[in-house]
Amino acid sequence: MSRVFLDSNLFIYQLEDLGPRGNRANFIFERLSLRKDTVLTSTLTVGEVLVKPIRTGNRALEAKYRELLREPQVRVLAFDRAAGEIFARVRQDRTIKAPDAIQLATAASAGCDLFITNDDRLTTAHVPGIQFIVSMERAPI
Repeated sequence: MSRVFLDSNLFIYQLEDLGPRGNRANFIFERLSLRKDTVLTSTLTVGEVLVKPIRTGNRALEAKYRELLREPQVRVLAFDRAAGEIFARVRQDRTIKAPDAIQLATAASAGCDLFITNDDRLTTAHVPGIQFIVSMERAPI
């Protein structure tokens, strides 16, 4: 059983993308469930996925995100002081944007085995506290 942090885009693809990215996201969620991995994300993800449904007044989609992002399926982690300390180190790499650094720092402070994203730029980052950072296409699940 691994601790797997999912970046916001995987949740969006799972619920809103009917194409290849959505299929891949669904496959990842199924595999994580079968393996009984602990799925983690951050409070930033909650905010990011709710922007569109709130803006468009799509209450059904808003409810789906709230249902998806609840325990026990997903553990939502707060950006706390420990994550803030890691964030400061991650942001030394100016190519990593602040929201991405928040995600990475939150995952690192939780000691994640795997961080899955669709942002290939992040896959080259080395963040102590995260064993592997991979794109959703290359996720070893």
